Amino acid sequence: MQLIQGHELKEFNSLYKALDDIYHEIALKAGISDSAFTILYVLVEFGDGCLQKDIVEYFSISKQTINSSIKKLAEKDIIRLQKGKGRNLHVYLTPKGRQFTNEKIVPVLALENSIFTEMGAVESRELLRLTGRYVSLYRQKAAGLYNRTLGNGDEK
Repeated sequence: MQLIQGHELKEFNSLYKALDDIYHEIALKAGISDSAFTILYVLVEFGDGCLQKDIVEYFSISKQTINSSIKKLAEKDIIRLQKGKGRNLHVYLTPKGRQFTNEKIVPVLALENSIFTEMGAVESRELLRLTGRYVSLYRQKAAGLYNRTLGNGDEK
């Protein structure tokens, strides 16, 4: 079966890959893996003490990948774990981790915020609306491929 990929899909995939590549380069320049960058990004965004499972769910990254990166970050004294209720683990920045995130992660969030400011309210809302619609439709149709629910239904 030959599937013809539309121009819009090719462009969308190219833009998605380009954005992913930018984040990868930022992580490399910070001296950390992509998954470590994600963990530290979430800690800055959600605040100290967020649950390990929240990191997994928020960025849809496997538990194994997050667990492995968390162990490495803990070994480097960037984060520490604290047991919560049941099997929950809370993730906290150490003083060294706070310094690292202030130098390497906070500027990325500031950059992202400046882009939304530069785009303005109308374009920002439109980007979010259309991306949310795409994700919602994709989730619905992808679930139909294998007759199962995908994701948690929250569009970011």
